[in-house]
Amino acid sequence: MGIFDTLAGQVLGQFSGGSHPEGMFEAVGAMLTDPRTGGLQGMVTAFEQGGMGGVVASWIGTGENLPISAEQLQAVLGNEQVQAIATRLGLSTEQVSAHLAQLLPQVVDKLTPGGTIPDSRGALDSLFGARS
Repeated sequence: MGIFDTLAGQVLGQFSGGSHPEGMFEAVGAMLTDPRTGGLQGMVTAFEQGGMGGVVASWIGTGENLPISAEQLQAVLGNEQVQAIATRLGLSTEQVSAHLAQLLPQVVDKLTPGGTIPDSRGALDSLFGARS
């Protein structure tokens, strides 16, 4: 069993059956593996460009994860991306932003053990693909 198989089990075990709407975890996975947006690295870049580099760095680092508000998250990700998830899940953009603000710090933290971003998109794909 490889490290990403282990991570997949940990992440899925932690978030399965939680208080998040069905499909939210898959939406996070799609966002973090989408080659059009640059995947996890693209999201990190968007946070840095949006003035939230310290927040996302805390999620990647080995220390405590800094919180992010739903409004801050939506400002960084943009209305289009949040709206697409909301439409797919049948939720409001406010609901999606609130769930993402709770999930993203935890998921990114679990995906970056040792404080480094995985350099293999395939590893992230396999992690989130294991959920379906």
